[in-house]
Amino acid sequence: MQVGILYSRIRKDEKLLLSELRERGHDVVKIDVRKEVFDVHGASEALQELDVVLDRCLSTSRSLYTTQFCQAYDVPVVNSARTADVCADKVKNSLALQGAGVPTPRTKVAFTKDSALEAIESFGYPCVLKPVIGSWGRLMAKIDSRSAAEAILEHKDTLGHYEHKIFYVQEFVDKPGRDIRVLTADGEPIGAMVRSSEHWLTNAAQGADVEEFELDDRARELVEKASDAVGGGLLGVDLMETVDEDGEPEDYTVHEVNHTVEFKALNDATDVDVPARVIDWLEATVADDSVEATA
Repeated sequence: MQVGILYSRIRKDEKLLLSELRERGHDVVKIDVRKEVFDVHGASEALQELDVVLDRCLSTSRSLYTTQFCQAYDVPVVNSARTADVCADKVKNSLALQGAGVPTPRTKVAFTKDSALEAIESFGYPCVLKPVIGSWGRLMAKIDSRSAAEAILEHKDTLGHYEHKIFYVQEFVDKPGRDIRVLTADGEPIGAMVRSSEHWLTNAAQGADVEEFELDDRARELVEKASDAVGGGLLGVDLMETVDEDGEPEDYTVHEVNHTVEFKALNDATDVDVPARVIDWLEATVADDSVEATA
């Protein structure tokens, strides 16, 4: 295969993929999107020759635009522009999960400080305020009181960017000190890990401890449904365990699906050769001509 890698920084994840691709004899073209120029009238000859493009852009906006250009050029891309569009925006993500019948935390969206405060008060305290665009747990706030809510809403309102005027308010899920990240290829799990922390944020990027997690049938069912809901592809599905009155896990809720998923922590936490499994899937999908070039 001739494989293009869209990137703006080569992280450990990209190094693992590049190494696996080269070991298998595939031709790899690294495409630094900071230097690339995309023409609305047609693709460059180099892009047209590629069998598939892997979107590994660190920037959300770059990911969204480059996948749309690949779509316009009829160049197969992982993940598709449709999947990127849904996963990059937490509102679209939540709507897709809810519409597919996937259990997901109760969420409300408001556009003014007053209506956002009303949404927060309807949930009670604590609840969670998240940016609609973002990753690694950045700019997320657990709100424990009305005074805290008023201060945070005022802060966001004065930041200026229109995204801060979209108030994404979510119920606080009383999870057992951990959440679950599943790397999946078209709904089939490649590997899973739990991310545990004493802090309410349990992202690996925020320093959570990680270890392998054995998925049960219910978790597998929800991972497949969540993948289908956002358009499939190579995804990171994040689940939380809901607990009963005794604090014991009783079910799962899917709070997010990620489209340019990092997997280095998963690769270290499990016995699964994650990059090998990813390239196995990529080879199979390209051979079956099932990678989306259009949305």
